[in-house]
Amino acid sequence: MEWDFLRRAIAEFVGTFALIFVGAGSIMTAAGPADQSPLLPTALAHGLVIAVMASAVGHISGGHFNPAVTFAFVVTRRMVLSLATAYWVAQFGGAVVGALLLRWIYPAELRDRLELGAPFLEGVDAAQGFAIEAILTFFLVWVIFACAADPRGTFKSIAGLAIGFTITFDILIGGPLTGAAMNPARAFGPELVQNFWDDGWIYYTAPLLGAGIAGLLYDYLYLRAPALVPPGPPETGLVEPRPGDAAAS
Repeated sequence: MEWDFLRRAIAEFVGTFALIFVGAGSIMTAAGPADQSPLLPTALAHGLVIAVMASAVGHISGGHFNPAVTFAFVVTRRMVLSLATAYWVAQFGGAVVGALLLRWIYPAELRDRLELGAPFLEGVDAAQGFAIEAILTFFLVWVIFACAADPRGTFKSIAGLAIGFTITFDILIGGPLTGAAMNPARAFGPELVQNFWDDGWIYYTAPLLGAGIAGLLYDYLYLRAPALVPPGPPETGLVEPRPGDAAAS
């Protein structure tokens, strides 16, 4: 009984933490001086493209598009290392090709002013930026495991939409502060092509840490751990009666 309560309580903790961190944080972010680019269109663009592409090819590759997500599947032993390596090559390669096309399309003045869309810190120090990127990536991978990896996920059939929404709200709070990359490939393509590496280490280590913690935690709590008591309805927390209980009484 205690274990089941703990599992449910941790799920509630993560959801409420996300609400306060993103909801209250977005108010302060919107009021701050940072103005790297129009925030809402940027957030929607990232969220929509992932929602669409994950829905389009999720049944083929899982729709990771993110080395940190793939890393989470490796550390939870849900993907063999050889396949993950192929994913990482494809992800970083796709990022570089995309950045090269942007460099070709956009004028030099715009490329240099926005560093080709590479993420960078604005108004926060390295420790704060690291924490933000790790937490935002944690939210993303937590939702991916809950919606796409968990066969019981209520929204498994529309997991791409939930994942896209997660990216959108992550960018709404973190975009003006760190760029809210949440993705080593998202950082690497523009950084390499533009040769812009300011605080670059954050965009590789923090997402891996956040993704690894989220994947391992969800996997251990909800995908591997046996339920010691039959789960009751979420709104009551009561244990459902087993067949034969009424007759026995």
